[in-house]
Amino acid sequence: MITSANNQQMKQVSLLLKKSKERKNTKTFVVEGPRMVVEASVKSLKAVYVAESYENNPENKAVLIELKTKCEKANATYEVVADNVFKSISDTQTPQGIMAVVVMPEYSMEQLLDGDNTHLLILESIQDPGNLGTMVRTGEGAGVTGIIMNKTTVDLFNPKTIRSTMGSIYRVPFYVTEDLGATMKELQKQGISLYAAHLKGQHSYDEEDYTKACGFLIGNEGNGLSDEIADLADTYIKIPMEGQVESLNAAISATLLMYEANRQRRKK
Repeated sequence: MITSANNQQMKQVSLLLKKSKERKNTKTFVVEGPRMVVEASVKSLKAVYVAESYENNPENKAVLIELKTKCEKANATYEVVADNVFKSISDTQTPQGIMAVVVMPEYSMEQLLDGDNTHLLILESIQDPGNLGTMVRTGEGAGVTGIIMNKTTVDLFNPKTIRSTMGSIYRVPFYVTEDLGATMKELQKQGISLYAAHLKGQHSYDEEDYTKACGFLIGNEGNGLSDEIADLADTYIKIPMEGQVESLNAAISATLLMYEANRQRRKK
Protein backbone atom coordinates (compact mmCIF):
# COMPACT_ATOMS: atom_id res chain seq x y z
CA MET A 1 0.00 0.00 0.00
CA ILE A 2 1.19 3.52 -0.81
CA THR A 3 1.38 5.52 2.41
CA SER A 4 3.27 8.66 1.39
CA ALA A 5 2.52 11.52 -1.00
CA ASN A 6 6.26 11.51 -1.72
CA ASN A 7 5.90 8.14 -3.42
CA GLN A 8 7.10 8.50 -7.03
CA GLN A 9 3.83 7.25 -8.47
CA MET A 10 1.85 9.76 -6.41
CA LYS A 11 4.17 12.56 -7.50
CA GLN A 12 3.58 11.62 -11.12
CA VAL A 13 -0.21 11.54 -10.68
CA SER A 14 -0.06 14.97 -9.04
CA LEU A 15 2.01 16.33 -11.93
CA LEU A 16 -0.45 14.97 -14.47
CA LEU A 17 -3.34 16.62 -12.64
CA LYS A 18 -1.63 19.99 -12.41
CA LYS A 19 0.56 20.37 -15.49
CA SER A 20 -0.66 20.42 -19.09
CA LYS A 21 2.93 20.11 -20.28
CA GLU A 22 3.40 16.84 -18.37
CA ARG A 23 0.20 15.45 -19.87
CA LYS A 24 1.35 16.37 -23.37
CA ASN A 25 4.86 15.00 -22.86
CA THR A 26 3.66 11.64 -21.54
CA LYS A 27 0.46 11.52 -23.64
CA THR A 28 -1.40 10.42 -20.52
CA PHE A 29 -4.01 11.99 -18.23
CA VAL A 30 -5.85 11.22 -14.99
CA VAL A 31 -9.51 10.29 -14.59
CA GLU A 32 -11.28 10.17 -11.23
CA GLY A 33 -14.39 8.34 -10.05
CA PRO A 34 -15.72 4.80 -10.62
CA ARG A 35 -17.57 5.57 -13.84
CA MET A 36 -14.65 7.27 -15.57
CA VAL A 37 -12.20 4.59 -14.47
CA VAL A 38 -14.45 1.64 -15.42
CA GLU A 39 -15.17 3.14 -18.87
CA ALA A 40 -11.47 3.39 -19.76
CA SER A 41 -10.55 0.77 -22.34
CA VAL A 42 -8.08 -1.99 -21.53
CA LYS A 43 -5.62 -0.73 -24.14
CA SER A 44 -5.62 2.80 -22.67
CA LEU A 45 -5.20 1.83 -19.01
CA LYS A 46 -1.79 2.52 -17.44
CA ALA A 47 -2.46 2.50 -13.69
CA VAL A 48 -5.34 2.33 -11.21
CA TYR A 49 -5.14 3.81 -7.70
CA VAL A 50 -7.75 2.92 -5.08
CA ALA A 51 -8.19 4.60 -1.70
CA GLU A 52 -7.90 2.15 1.22
CA SER A 53 -11.46 2.78 2.39
CA TYR A 54 -12.81 2.21 -1.13
CA GLU A 55 -10.85 -1.04 -1.41
CA ASN A 56 -12.23 -2.28 1.89
CA ASN A 57 -15.88 -1.41 1.21
CA PRO A 58 -17.78 -4.64 0.28
CA GLU A 59 -20.15 -2.61 -1.93
CA ASN A 60 -17.28 -1.95 -4.33
CA LYS A 61 -16.32 -5.59 -4.76
CA ALA A 62 -17.75 -6.02 -8.29
CA VAL A 63 -16.10 -2.83 -9.60
CA LEU A 64 -12.75 -3.77 -8.09
CA ILE A 65 -12.83 -7.30 -9.52
CA GLU A 66 -13.53 -5.85 -12.98
CA LEU A 67 -10.70 -3.33 -12.64
CA LYS A 68 -8.19 -5.87 -11.37
CA THR A 69 -9.01 -8.08 -14.37
CA LYS A 70 -8.57 -5.11 -16.70
CA CYS A 71 -5.24 -4.23 -15.12
CA GLU A 72 -3.99 -7.79 -15.60
CA LYS A 73 -5.00 -7.74 -19.28
CA ALA A 74 -3.40 -4.32 -19.80
CA ASN A 75 -0.33 -5.11 -17.71
CA ALA A 76 -1.25 -1.95 -15.77
CA THR A 77 -0.40 -1.02 -12.19
CA TYR A 78 -3.02 -1.56 -9.46
CA GLU A 79 -2.24 0.09 -6.13
CA VAL A 80 -4.08 0.71 -2.87
CA VAL A 81 -3.42 4.17 -1.43
CA ALA A 82 -3.84 5.39 2.16
CA ASP A 83 -6.93 7.62 2.41
CA ASN A 84 -5.02 10.72 3.52
CA VAL A 85 -2.56 10.37 0.63
CA PHE A 86 -5.35 9.78 -1.88
CA LYS A 87 -7.17 12.90 -0.68
CA SER A 88 -4.00 14.99 -0.85
CA ILE A 89 -3.44 14.30 -4.54
CA SER A 90 -7.07 14.25 -5.73
CA ASP A 91 -8.28 17.19 -7.82
CA THR A 92 -11.73 17.11 -6.22
CA GLN A 93 -13.01 18.40 -2.86
CA THR A 94 -14.67 15.08 -2.07
CA PRO A 95 -12.62 12.30 -3.72
CA GLN A 96 -14.57 9.27 -4.94
CA GLY A 97 -11.84 6.88 -3.90
CA ILE A 98 -10.58 5.71 -7.25
CA MET A 99 -8.52 7.20 -10.08
CA ALA A 100 -6.59 5.99 -13.10
CA VAL A 101 -3.81 7.10 -15.42
CA VAL A 102 -5.01 6.69 -18.99
CA VAL A 103 -3.37 7.05 -22.41
CA MET A 104 -4.73 9.97 -24.45
CA PRO A 105 -6.81 8.99 -27.48
CA GLU A 106 -5.48 10.38 -30.77
CA TYR A 107 -7.27 11.00 -34.07
CA SER A 108 -6.40 12.17 -37.55
CA MET A 109 -8.53 14.84 -39.21
CA GLU A 110 -9.93 12.20 -41.58
CA GLN A 111 -11.42 10.29 -38.65
CA LEU A 112 -13.70 13.25 -37.88
CA LEU A 113 -15.24 13.26 -41.35
CA ASP A 114 -18.10 11.06 -42.54
CA GLY A 115 -19.11 12.28 -45.98
CA ASP A 116 -22.54 13.95 -46.04
CA ASN A 117 -23.05 12.91 -42.43
CA THR A 118 -20.12 15.07 -41.23
CA HIS A 119 -21.23 17.19 -38.27
CA LEU A 120 -18.44 19.20 -36.68
CA LEU A 121 -18.08 21.57 -33.78
CA ILE A 122 -15.19 23.98 -34.39
CA LEU A 123 -13.85 25.93 -31.43
CA GLU A 124 -11.68 29.04 -31.31
CA SER A 125 -9.90 29.82 -28.04
CA ILE A 126 -12.48 28.45 -25.59
CA GLN A 127 -11.01 29.15 -22.15
CA ASP A 128 -13.34 27.59 -19.59
CA PRO A 129 -12.63 23.87 -18.91
CA GLY A 130 -16.24 23.26 -17.88
CA ASN A 131 -17.54 24.77 -21.11
CA LEU A 132 -15.26 22.61 -23.21
CA GLY A 133 -16.18 19.44 -21.32
CA THR A 134 -19.88 20.24 -21.63
CA MET A 135 -19.48 20.75 -25.39
CA VAL A 136 -17.80 17.35 -25.74
CA ARG A 137 -20.55 15.64 -23.76
CA THR A 138 -23.35 17.48 -25.58
CA GLY A 139 -21.62 16.86 -28.89
CA GLU A 140 -21.83 13.13 -28.30
CA GLY A 141 -25.53 13.44 -27.49
CA ALA A 142 -26.18 15.51 -30.61
CA GLY A 143 -24.26 13.10 -32.84
CA VAL A 144 -21.27 15.19 -33.88
CA THR A 145 -18.68 13.31 -35.87
CA GLY A 146 -15.89 15.31 -34.25
CA ILE A 147 -14.65 18.46 -32.52
CA ILE A 148 -11.89 20.66 -33.91
CA MET A 149 -10.03 23.08 -31.62
CA ASN A 150 -7.29 25.61 -32.18
CA LYS A 151 -4.17 25.35 -30.03
CA THR A 152 -5.18 28.27 -27.78
CA THR A 153 -8.32 26.45 -26.63
CA VAL A 154 -8.02 25.20 -23.03
CA ASP A 155 -6.39 21.78 -22.63
CA LEU A 156 -8.95 19.08 -23.37
CA PHE A 157 -7.31 16.88 -20.71
CA ASN A 158 -7.57 19.42 -17.91
CA PRO A 159 -9.12 17.53 -14.94
CA LYS A 160 -12.14 19.87 -14.87
CA THR A 161 -12.74 19.32 -18.57
CA ILE A 162 -12.46 15.56 -18.17
CA ARG A 163 -15.02 15.56 -15.34
CA SER A 164 -17.42 17.67 -17.39
CA THR A 165 -17.30 15.22 -20.31
CA MET A 166 -18.80 12.48 -18.10
CA GLY A 167 -17.03 9.82 -20.17
CA SER A 168 -17.62 11.33 -23.63
CA ILE A 169 -13.88 12.06 -23.84
CA TYR A 170 -13.46 8.36 -24.64
CA ARG A 171 -15.89 8.42 -27.55
CA VAL A 172 -15.91 11.80 -29.34
CA PRO A 173 -13.14 12.19 -31.94
CA PHE A 174 -11.22 15.46 -31.73
CA TYR A 175 -8.43 17.27 -33.50
CA VAL A 176 -6.25 20.16 -32.31
CA THR A 177 -5.07 22.23 -35.26
CA GLU A 178 -2.00 24.42 -35.48
CA ASP A 179 -3.72 26.65 -38.06
CA LEU A 180 -7.49 26.91 -37.70
CA GLY A 181 -7.92 29.05 -40.80
CA ALA A 182 -6.07 26.59 -43.02
CA THR A 183 -8.06 23.70 -41.54
CA MET A 184 -11.33 25.49 -42.28
CA LYS A 185 -10.31 26.05 -45.90
CA GLU A 186 -9.46 22.36 -46.24
CA LEU A 187 -12.88 21.39 -44.85
CA GLN A 188 -14.60 23.70 -47.32
CA LYS A 189 -12.67 22.11 -50.19
CA GLN A 190 -14.22 18.82 -49.11
CA GLY A 191 -17.72 20.27 -49.39
CA ILE A 192 -18.34 20.98 -45.69
CA SER A 193 -20.41 24.12 -45.09
CA LEU A 194 -19.22 26.20 -42.14
CA TYR A 195 -21.57 28.31 -40.04
CA ALA A 196 -20.38 31.01 -37.64
CA ALA A 197 -22.49 31.85 -34.60
CA HIS A 198 -22.27 35.64 -34.88
CA LEU A 199 -24.18 38.73 -33.77
CA LYS A 200 -24.05 39.98 -37.39
CA GLY A 201 -25.94 36.94 -38.67
CA GLN A 202 -28.82 37.80 -41.01
CA HIS A 203 -30.63 34.50 -40.55
CA SER A 204 -31.72 32.74 -37.38
CA TYR A 205 -29.88 29.48 -36.73
CA ASP A 206 -33.06 27.45 -37.33
CA GLU A 207 -33.56 28.85 -40.85
CA GLU A 208 -30.57 27.12 -42.44
CA ASP A 209 -30.27 23.58 -43.80
CA TYR A 210 -27.82 21.38 -41.86
CA THR A 211 -28.79 18.03 -43.35
CA LYS A 212 -25.56 17.84 -45.38
CA ALA A 213 -21.94 17.98 -44.18
CA CYS A 214 -21.52 21.02 -41.92
CA GLY A 215 -19.59 22.54 -39.06
CA PHE A 216 -20.45 25.15 -36.43
CA LEU A 217 -17.93 27.77 -35.29
CA ILE A 218 -18.00 28.86 -31.63
CA GLY A 219 -15.65 31.54 -30.33
CA ASN A 220 -14.05 32.60 -27.09
CA GLU A 221 -16.42 33.22 -24.16
CA GLY A 222 -15.47 36.88 -23.79
CA ASN A 223 -14.66 37.97 -27.32
CA GLY A 224 -16.50 35.58 -29.59
CA LEU A 225 -14.95 34.57 -32.90
CA SER A 226 -12.03 36.58 -34.24
CA ASP A 227 -12.78 38.50 -37.45
CA GLU A 228 -10.19 36.42 -39.27
CA ILE A 229 -11.91 33.13 -38.45
CA ALA A 230 -15.50 34.40 -38.69
CA ASP A 231 -14.84 35.80 -42.17
CA LEU A 232 -13.83 32.35 -43.41
CA ALA A 233 -17.26 30.92 -42.60
CA ASP A 234 -19.73 30.32 -45.42
CA THR A 235 -22.61 31.80 -43.44
CA TYR A 236 -23.20 33.88 -40.32
CA ILE A 237 -26.09 32.65 -38.21
CA LYS A 238 -27.63 34.23 -35.13
CA ILE A 239 -29.45 32.98 -32.07
CA PRO A 240 -32.45 35.28 -31.47
CA MET A 241 -32.46 37.00 -28.06
CA GLU A 242 -35.38 38.27 -26.01
CA GLY A 243 -35.15 40.78 -23.19
CA GLN A 244 -31.82 42.51 -22.65
CA VAL A 245 -29.61 39.44 -23.12
CA GLU A 246 -26.83 40.09 -25.64
CA SER A 247 -25.35 36.62 -25.90
CA LEU A 248 -25.49 33.11 -24.46
CA ASN A 249 -22.90 30.97 -22.74
CA ALA A 250 -20.62 29.39 -25.38
CA ALA A 251 -21.58 25.82 -24.42
CA ILE A 252 -25.30 26.65 -24.57
CA SER A 253 -24.90 28.28 -27.99
CA ALA A 254 -23.04 25.21 -29.24
CA THR A 255 -25.78 22.96 -27.85
CA LEU A 256 -28.54 24.82 -29.68
CA LEU A 257 -26.71 24.60 -33.00
CA MET A 258 -25.65 20.96 -32.70
CA TYR A 259 -29.13 19.84 -31.67
CA GLU A 260 -30.77 21.82 -34.49
CA ALA A 261 -28.61 19.85 -36.93
CA ASN A 262 -29.54 16.66 -35.09
CA ARG A 263 -33.27 17.55 -35.27
CA GLN A 264 -33.12 18.25 -38.99
CA ARG A 265 -31.26 15.04 -39.74
CA ARG A 266 -33.75 12.97 -37.75
CA LYS A 267 -36.55 14.48 -39.88
CA LYS A 268 -34.91 13.55 -43.20
